[in-house]
Amino acid sequence: MTVPMPTSAGSLSADARFDIGPQRYERMHRMSDLPIRMRDGVVLSADVFRPGDRSGPTATALPAVVNFTPYNKMFHRRIPYRLARLVGQWVGASDRRTFTGRDTLHALAGGALESLGVNPTLVKRGYAYVMVDVRGTGTSTGTWDFFSETEQRDYLEVLGWIREQPWCDGKLGLTGISYDAIAALITAGLRPDGLEAVFAIEAGENPIRELGLTGGVPTPGMIVWIAAINAAKWIPSLGGLIRTGMLRRYLRDRLSDPASWARRAIDIALIENHPDGFLNQAWDRRLARFTDITVPTWIHGGWHDVYNRSNFRMYDRIATAPGAKQVVVDDSYHLTPGSGFGVPGGPQRLDELQCAWFDRWLKGIRNGIDRYGPITLRRLGDGWISRDRYPDPLAQPRRLYLTAETSGSAPHSGRDGALRTEPPNTHERIPLPTRRAAIASNNTAILTMGIATLFGKRFGSDDRRAEVAAATFTTPPFDADTVVSGPMNLRLRAEVDGCDAFWSVVVTDVAPDGVSAAITRGALLSSLRAVDESACIRSGEHLLVAEHPCTAESVLPVRPGEPFDIDIDINVTEAVIRTGHRLRVAVSRNSFPRHMFGPALRRRISGQSILIDPDHPCHLTYLATA
Repeated sequence: MTVPMPTSAGSLSADARFDIGPQRYERMHRMSDLPIRMRDGVVLSADVFRPGDRSGPTATALPAVVNFTPYNKMFHRRIPYRLARLVGQWVGASDRRTFTGRDTLHALAGGALESLGVNPTLVKRGYAYVMVDVRGTGTSTGTWDFFSETEQRDYLEVLGWIREQPWCDGKLGLTGISYDAIAALITAGLRPDGLEAVFAIEAGENPIRELGLTGGVPTPGMIVWIAAINAAKWIPSLGGLIRTGMLRRYLRDRLSDPASWARRAIDIALIENHPDGFLNQAWDRRLARFTDITVPTWIHGGWHDVYNRSNFRMYDRIATAPGAKQVVVDDSYHLTPGSGFGVPGGPQRLDELQCAWFDRWLKGIRNGIDRYGPITLRRLGDGWISRDRYPDPLAQPRRLYLTAETSGSAPHSGRDGALRTEPPNTHERIPLPTRRAAIASNNTAILTMGIATLFGKRFGSDDRRAEVAAATFTTPPFDADTVVSGPMNLRLRAEVDGCDAFWSVVVTDVAPDGVSAAITRGALLSSLRAVDESACIRSGEHLLVAEHPCTAESVLPVRPGEPFDIDIDINVTEAVIRTGHRLRVAVSRNSFPRHMFGPALRRRISGQSILIDPDHPCHLTYLATA
């Protein structure tokens, strides 16, 4: 991401509606568990959905939209789309000042479920839809090795097979949510024949950096995720395996690798200096080649998604013109995209946007969707906006200094400090509270992908319970509405009692009634504080993005009692800090369950302190409007 990031302007607002035409077919017909044989004999299992009528599927060759999933396509077949939509519509949206549990349920009406599974809105308007269990998952044989080079070769072979089928006209689209979206982007970077467009929801530029090893520390969510995929791979379509003669091969492969990646994930979490506990070239080979993507690509993300860091970085790296690439970011979590879509003032439903996108690029229908955005955001604390660049072109670098003064706004926190426009003139040592972080927090909501918001505001829209275990630094009330837009960097002067330390940072918007709503966050292990200057982003003297290699070779020593500086990269955001509201930075030494310390790391970590030093002032650098 550059600062600012210029693009050509679109001309349509966020609530624009695109004509997807009437439903052309009354039914969807499924061909279940079709075998697709790979070069090494492994057989992938695919469901193909085609439109038609009571007599059967249409004989017309149609564009095919493809979804590669590890989540077992049988479960996707059983998504109760109509019931889910009715529940979401019945619940309705909140006033959206902050995202609540009500909005989590309302997401069921926003079209994301249809985009997660098989989108009937799409199929019944003249598309074939193919859902494929990736190697070693669902009903497919082989061994699961996520995003491996072997799996990537499978993507290309499957697309080649689809283009040879009589029901496909040779034009392909790729889609999916989460893993499926990342697989779509990886495939697009391989430039397969026939690929015309991608529609990716909640994807990540670098899943290992952003989810697996956030700030250099494993997340327990990875182990849970791996366990879930391994459980689902033991629930195949028995009928499909028997019909294709692959039951014996399936059982042999599952028994030879009953829990793919489980042992390795546990070792990464528990073994000190495990090679895969750092970013490395092996991880890099599992990433999408964004600069090689040349087809129209839609990126949909959320401010509270685990991949929040990625959205604009992916948009910037994709080698297509604005309009042919779009980025839409709402205030959702990983499981709640599309909440508030389809209602007045909000974007069109996600399933309809997906249909309009493929209509434009697979069928050549000039429906105007290429004049959308190209950057469409739900600004936190405000509403939907569209513009042609990010961050806000009016935003300028600002710096706020951490001081030991009491702000008077956070008596509940472990230490109430202040953010000021002038650097401090006194020395002080502020130890971080040693108590365990509260489970009720925005970080918990992120790890649970939004589900925790159902338990109340403390799990998403009011972080005061979590701030009890943090040192907080808060501004005076703002005297004018101010837009905070783009990346942030927190520079700390620190000292520790052990041989390492972990820093978890949450930036919040504090309302006059004291509610502290998280707008963004960051984290970093002290020993991984080295920065790659060639990848950092600066505006004049201001460091806005500190890019940390997080490799084994980049580890820096941390010595007890020896002060050091650390720059903590904070995810991008866009929020309005209203008149009378405050901006707060909360710094804590842990954020369980978002991050997990193994035994070796726990032994290295002891007390840690922020040093208020006029010669080395701690400061938050961010972009904001005047």
